[in-house]
Amino acid sequence: MAKQSKLKKALKIIGGVIIFFTLPTLLLFGFMYLKYNEDLPEGKQGPAADLLALELLQSLDEAAYLNTDYLEWTFKDRHHYKWYKSDNTCEVYWDNFTVLLDFENKANSKVFVAEQEYNGIEKQDYINKAEAYFNNDSFWLVAPYKVFDNGVERRLVKTEDNKDALLVTYISGGTTPGDSYLWHLDENGKPKSYQMWVAILPIDGLEATWENWITTESGAQLPTFHKLLFLGLELDGVKGLNF
Repeated sequence: MAKQSKLKKALKIIGGVIIFFTLPTLLLFGFMYLKYNEDLPEGKQGPAADLLALELLQSLDEAAYLNTDYLEWTFKDRHHYKWYKSDNTCEVYWDNFTVLLDFENKANSKVFVAEQEYNGIEKQDYINKAEAYFNNDSFWLVAPYKVFDNGVERRLVKTEDNKDALLVTYISGGTTPGDSYLWHLDENGKPKSYQMWVAILPIDGLEATWENWITTESGAQLPTFHKLLFLGLELDGVKGLNF
């Protein structure tokens, strides 16, 4: 009987701890869901949407970005990138891993662990992880320049304050096809934020800012900070060069 009593007491304590930690989280999520969740807006495809996308690109001097040979940045002080854009390769660094991605010929990609080349059974897993990191982290750097990528649909959306916004949906490609982004632009057509309808987030329509823009040596304009709710996403050491 004593053992059963101790077991019941232990289960009560464990149950109390679980409730203590999970209930506030569930309440917070419920509050955020009710406050921020939005349905994907309807928009109209066609020349007007494409024209708005072109205005966005013009505000950023797209030609300078297209002519940029090399981009370098660090995402959230965790993942480091040296993207040889003109060669279609990228060096990805995290922890003690280095992956040399060859986007043109993936069989040529290489993995290094503690600076030693690795060809073990998990090599492809590391390559896949590096590519997923690149797809996500480079998007936070250059997404505005991808509005005319293959497999992209563009729609013109009228916001509640009767302003034009650009809804971009990635039908194919990337790590999570089907994701949609609603770009909000300033008076010059430059991106200032987007709302996201993406598989990775449980709340639809969350908004992230695009700010602290810099003009790199190559002339490419790139952001160095995003604010998502109470989180800050920093991109450090952003460089753009021509060789």
